Amino acid sequence: MRKVEIFDSTLRDGEQAPGFSMNLAEKLSMARMLQALNVDVIEAGFAACSQGDYACVKTIAEEIRGVSVASLCRCVESDCDIAWNAIRGAERPLLNVFIATSDLHISQKLHSTREEVLKTVARVVSYASNLCPDVEFSAEDATRSDREYLLKVFKTALDNGASVLNVADTVGYIQPEELKDLITFLKAGLEGGRPFKLSVHCHNDLGLATANTLAAIEAGADRVDVTVNGIGERAGNASLEETVMALKTRRDVYGCTTSVNTKLIVPASKKLVMLTGVKVQANKAIVGKNAFAHESGIHVHGMMADRRTYEIIDPEDIGLTESKIVMGKHSGRHALEERLAALGFTGLGKEQVDALFEKFKLLAEAKKIVSDKDIEALVKAEILDFSGEFRLDKYIINSGNVLSNTCNIRIVKSDGTAFEGFATGEGPIDAAYNAINDALGKDAKLLDYMIESVTGGTDAQGAVSVKISIDDKIVKGYGVNVNIFEASINAYLNAINNR
Repeated sequence: MRKVEIFDSTLRDGEQAPGFSMNLAEKLSMARMLQALNVDVIEAGFAACSQGDYACVKTIAEEIRGVSVASLCRCVESDCDIAWNAIRGAERPLLNVFIATSDLHISQKLHSTREEVLKTVARVVSYASNLCPDVEFSAEDATRSDREYLLKVFKTALDNGASVLNVADTVGYIQPEELKDLITFLKAGLEGGRPFKLSVHCHNDLGLATANTLAAIEAGADRVDVTVNGIGERAGNASLEETVMALKTRRDVYGCTTSVNTKLIVPASKKLVMLTGVKVQANKAIVGKNAFAHESGIHVHGMMADRRTYEIIDPEDIGLTESKIVMGKHSGRHALEERLAALGFTGLGKEQVDALFEKFKLLAEAKKIVSDKDIEALVKAEILDFSGEFRLDKYIINSGNVLSNTCNIRIVKSDGTAFEGFATGEGPIDAAYNAINDALGKDAKLLDYMIESVTGGTDAQGAVSVKISIDDKIVKGYGVNVNIFEASINAYLNAINNR
């Protein structure tokens, strides 16, 4: 079967969307997951965008192997220089150079002309090709461009060293049949020149990103841009899980395959949720919690007779498994390692597993039975690392409907220095956060607070995600504990440590 390459933009287009930002440690953790997922290309970021993005791209390029690592760059020589310096340590580096090609963008955004854009493409793609052996040229807003002019731009990029040509449906405007026709037109017009791959980058503004991506594949696209959980600017991008599983489930229609290890699709989705704190909607295709849930009597009866009556995908094919092993205080380290591997948490170092096992035993003493979701919460806490500059030592909270909400707290710095604070608040959490500010002399402000139960039952762990403003920065924090006050305090301190 024809192989379609998967270009994953979770760490670039996905991460730049509001609410999905990740720090270096989080990006590297997700990159390792994408490496295990076996995508063909990881777009690690936009290196010229900021020093933080540059550091992330460079770190990922130097560590991740067996997959191409790309950086986005504008059609500007200086962007290419910065991006190349960031990705040159990759096993297979890729420069992804873009410029707008629609008349609307050329006139209103670039304040340029078609002729000037052609000259820029020729000059910069040639420059990039002399730096990097693999250059992708992306036409921004390609689907609203004059197709004859778009063909001319692509020929120019190809003649100047581009190896991949990308059609970007930047605002999710095109319809499947239109895109199919456009891809057919471009492939025919570019035949006979240098060898190249044709790819598409579809946005979901009209809810058609995956449908458009599949239509492009039908027309012969060689590579497709996707993101885990379909995250991205505005309404998001084509979803990795939907695209890959559509190709696998309907091979009779598409006649294509990918290199993706589908058994890691659910673990990858869960890891992204863990790192960003943004949940997937319940009815999300493939990875939503209701995707394999059945309540209707007719459906349940059919499922009991034959799973295929109402499920076209085997849950195990995407890594959706239920533990048949009860994890508790008598479970050993080996059992925990086996469960971590089954849940898709690979690449953890010995020190991380040691720390996880200690936290697992403590939790098992408190909870008796530890669920998969409890283990996932422990892994997230370990990934985010609460051993930053400040850690909680002890606290006392007083709260009730006949007394003031107060908090006494003691925080210890990494050098051993202790800080004590006291404050009142509108509620116990407000009092605790005011006490932390008092102890550390900070003026942090809480912008967002989210709490959820990791599992059901009265002994459930509480997971708290916060977003705070501190030192002119907006940072995220996460905490998990069976005591919701302690989870909230740890989340706030984690955010301060991430500043």
